[in-house]
Amino acid sequence: MMCVFQFTQALKPEFKSTYYNEKKWEKKGEIYESLGVNVFRKLLVLIGWEKHHKKANPVKKDLDALIHLEYVTKQSELGHIIIFFIVIPFTIFVAVKFGITESLWLLILNIVLNVYPIILQRYNRPRLKKAINICRYKQAKIQA
Repeated sequence: MMCVFQFTQALKPEFKSTYYNEKKWEKKGEIYESLGVNVFRKLLVLIGWEKHHKKANPVKKDLDALIHLEYVTKQSELGHIIIFFIVIPFTIFVAVKFGITESLWLLILNIVLNVYPIILQRYNRPRLKKAINICRYKQAKIQA
């Protein structure tokens, strides 16, 4: 993950693709809640990841911090997508060479370590966008 993180840090992509926009079927994150995103969030708190992440990317109530946090969610999502697609061929190779049961651990780890973080970023981003829009509205109101 560190290599992919360094790669995405060096590239500084703009993330203008519509892929990062909320889709109709994602509205309000109900699909992600049914897949257990809240359990995954609690797991991250239990293992201390949330505390570590907030140290590196503190949540502030100003517009720039929220915009940066939204960017970080896109960057993290891209990193996990890249790693997910790197791990898949290894999983398939192990399944073909040694059997499906021998590759099951790779599949499970890929889901836990990559799919759920992607789901979490997609679950959080609409809430961040809403907070950004509220901050922009308040700033426009103050400036008017």
